[in-house]
Amino acid sequence: MLTQREREIIALLRRDPLAGPQAIADALGGGVVEVVPIPHDCVDGFFGAFWRRPEAYLDPRVRAGISNLAQLGAPVDRAVAALRADLASGVWRERNRDLLDLDELDLGYRLLVSR
Repeated sequence: MLTQREREIIALLRRDPLAGPQAIADALGGGVVEVVPIPHDCVDGFFGAFWRRPEAYLDPRVRAGISNLAQLGAPVDRAVAALRADLASGVWRERNRDLLDLDELDLGYRLLVSR
């Protein structure tokens, strides 16, 4: 059985599926939205963890542990082939050289902290 607050959150997301984190925090009764920057050497293995180490995405075991990659099949296979080629040719490094000196990156992950 859903609580009243849970029903309100579901209603909010049905009205506005792109509701931002602050709208969701407000619907939960208030709170603070905190940015969760991802360090370049993050070891957790979620989708954004390898932003500065893209060669990790070439490993099928890594992709199998990332739900949104593991479930997509052919589109991921095509993207991995393109990534492999870009890494081999140096195109990825050239295109993303501004990332290589960063210690952390805001990839859009947010934490809602209630009061």
